[in-house]
Amino acid sequence: MKRTELLQSPEYWTTKIQLELFSQMEDYMKENNLNRTQLAEKLGVTKGYISQVLNGDFDHRVSKLVELSLAIGVIPQIYFEAVEQCIKEDIMNSFYFDNKKYQQNYFVENIVQDQSTAA
Repeated sequence: MKRTELLQSPEYWTTKIQLELFSQMEDYMKENNLNRTQLAEKLGVTKGYISQVLNGDFDHRVSKLVELSLAIGVIPQIYFEAVEQCIKEDIMNSFYFDNKKYQQNYFVENIVQDQSTAA
């Protein structure tokens, strides 16, 4: 699948949101020294449900996403962007990071070359 196709895929965006919720919940558990059972008790859900969330095996209603987020002290902010704009930004970011990697490699190669000629 091409990157532009991926960015237009509902599964990509669902997974991205799931991973962000996972990350937020993991951070909350670490910051508050909670295990899955304790987190489940605090949120008023079952340990199995927490396991589903942390394993990415869920697809929430928006209201549940908001409820869980607020319960761990974060606010989910959703914004909408034109697909074409997202693809354009993704391409620009890829170019930027590829260019940075090239610049870093060029810099390292020149330092190594300068050191070998100086010796």
